[in-house]
Amino acid sequence: MSKPETCFQLFVYGSLRKGFNSPAYEWMSRYFNWESAGKINGKLYDLGEYPAALPCDEEAYIVGELYSIKNVDEFGYAMAQLDDYEGIHDNEDDGGPLYRRDLVTVHLEDGKTAEAWVYWYARSIEGKPWLPSGDILDYKKQ
Repeated sequence: MSKPETCFQLFVYGSLRKGFNSPAYEWMSRYFNWESAGKINGKLYDLGEYPAALPCDEEAYIVGELYSIKNVDEFGYAMAQLDDYEGIHDNEDDGGPLYRRDLVTVHLEDGKTAEAWVYWYARSIEGKPWLPSGDILDYKKQ
């Protein structure tokens, strides 16, 4: 993978996806352009209001969307806002940060791959349902 400062893409799988109809998506779309549908290796869980993604070594995938920053000079600002939205700086008594941001390989629809930032859930998913489809929008429709 490239150095973190050279990666200007973001993979989203939950409330930041365009089909989720979240105000956060509207904000994000001012700074990022949609590039492609894709998937990453991991497992997706339903937490109720939003999903939780965890990396895994198994053959399991999370469905989402790849975005790239519109203006590289605004990347630091845009990601800082998303870090706050995702709770990576939370220090609640019961669990610390809600999510953590890491680089991941995204498998795109055209068979290519790309590097992007993703927010992995950083707390326990004990007792939460796993979504084998890896697609929160598909799950919410059912």
